[in-house]
Amino acid sequence: MRTILVTGFGPFPRAPFNPTAALVPRLARAARRSGINCVAHVFATSYAAVDRELPALLATHRPDAIVMFGLAGGRKSLSIETVARNRRIVWFPDAAGTAPPRPAIALGAPSSRRGRAPFMQLLAAARATRVATALSRDAGNYLCNYLYWCALEAAAKPGGPQRAVFVHVPELRPKSRPRAHGRRRTFTLDQFERAGHAILRAVSRR
Repeated sequence: MRTILVTGFGPFPRAPFNPTAALVPRLARAARRSGINCVAHVFATSYAAVDRELPALLATHRPDAIVMFGLAGGRKSLSIETVARNRRIVWFPDAAGTAPPRPAIALGAPSSRRGRAPFMQLLAAARATRVATALSRDAGNYLCNYLYWCALEAAAKPGGPQRAVFVHVPELRPKSRPRAHGRRRTFTLDQFERAGHAILRAVSRR
């Protein structure tokens, strides 16, 4: 792969800190050090930002792959999403205060689109870093799923990215918060970077 576009999101309602905003620049720097041409971008968590900036990024950089990261606070592991759903939540606004006018992203389109990536290779690469990782078929119904759907639409067009995949990360545990009876798995940004870098390397292989 010649160029990988790696993206994250900023904060949004109920999530004043989004770790992917800090993760994406770190991943891009690590990828460049390992010889991968990587372009980093953090979207404001709004539908308008995705609609405006994703086409511009694809046209400017013409990436061979796009790897997207987002926050799913309730997850117990990194989740490599295998499908995007043709759905949006209409009662929960984005960070700009805007809610979608209808549940469907694209009228008349299929109910889902499968990601474009060697998922088992990505899973094995991430797990080899000793970071809990799983495959998922539920990218949600908010901006993460919306971006994934839009990226897969672009990838299906001539000249679009050959590979496109979305990765959800769990929330980080604040250092001041004690672990609940030692049972809840906790994560650090370093772990996210380690697993994310492994995923980028796996995506970059032809």
